[in-house]
Amino acid sequence: MKKMILVGRSESGKTTLTQALKGNKIQYHKTQYINYHDIIIDTPGEYAENKELARALALYSYEADVVGLLLSSTEPYSLYGPCITAQANREVIGIVTQIDRPDARPDRARAWLELAGCEKIFFVSSKTGEGIPELLEFLSD
Repeated sequence: MKKMILVGRSESGKTTLTQALKGNKIQYHKTQYINYHDIIIDTPGEYAENKELARALALYSYEADVVGLLLSSTEPYSLYGPCITAQANREVIGIVTQIDRPDARPDRARAWLELAGCEKIFFVSSKTGEGIPELLEFLSD
């Protein structure tokens, strides 16, 4: 099973996705520090949002086989610059979250993740479970 580190801004759904992937009851929990769960490394959004803290993400990514860039389908902007995945020495996938929301724009999130360099993109809803089996299958390959 591949180990994946989840990277994304606050409230993008990293912790909720972690709970869904583990089959746990979904409950809000603010991630204050990097959490290791069997195959998932859950990171605080502030690490991706702050240049100084972002350096820690690079170090923690060495613990993972895959980097998952999360982007909520409700985001008005992308946190990730063009071709950012070229900097990683791990496989980088895109994960579009919150696709069940009425204001969701998964097409826009996909375009931003493709611009960032993600070749594989998964669309998930931790609330409905949509896309979770496909992501688990990818991690088990």
